[in-house]
Amino acid sequence: MSLLSIKGLNQSYGGSHTLWDVAVDVEAGSRTCLMGRNGMGKTTLLKCIMGLLPLTSGSITFDGTDLRSVPAEARARLGIGYVPQGREIFPQLTVEENLRVGLAARRRPARAIPSEIFDLFPVLKQMLGRRGGDLSGGQQQQLAIGRALVLEPALLILDEPTEGIQPNIVHEIGDIILRLNREAGVTVLLVEQKLPFARRVGSEFRILEKGRCAVAGAIEELSDDIVREHLSV
Repeated sequence: MSLLSIKGLNQSYGGSHTLWDVAVDVEAGSRTCLMGRNGMGKTTLLKCIMGLLPLTSGSITFDGTDLRSVPAEARARLGIGYVPQGREIFPQLTVEENLRVGLAARRRPARAIPSEIFDLFPVLKQMLGRRGGDLSGGQQQQLAIGRALVLEPALLILDEPTEGIQPNIVHEIGDIILRLNREAGVTVLLVEQKLPFARRVGSEFRILEKGRCAVAGAIEELSDDIVREHLSV
């Protein structure tokens, strides 16, 4: 069953047509990697899902709800957690304050940060009073993911979660994505350029090329020939 269904999506940005009739289904319980060379529309597609860019035409349905009628600020309450490219934490706020920002957007009200966040990211508990801007890149990424998880999302969307992060933290983030999916049942949609990470973490892949969905399949079907044709630079 599709948790997220995108059909016939077109998007124009600044006079140029960026997405062309994109159709992507994200099955409940899957870990779907959205792939493609730079400038092919991956981040644009995520921003359309989150309501940060308008659609020219087409539909996006999440868990039976037509997202076109849902304002951007209300989509988190439906159960969509979003970790944007570049993390976008609040550098002047403490780690605790950054996490508490997520509490306000929960479907089920809560006053305390869920303890599961600190089970997944023990470093955040140690650094609750430290400003977000003082954390390393890897720690900021963990904070950004933690903030999204405070929402208790059914769908977690990550835009290049491994970008600019040291290898040991990349491996940790992979472990956490797999654990969230397998133990908590969180469906994952991620944009990822690193092939080994995508093959390790993903269960499905979708490749965008020039704003269109060019290839789709199970991650085991992501052959060297497909990589050469659609992903090699």
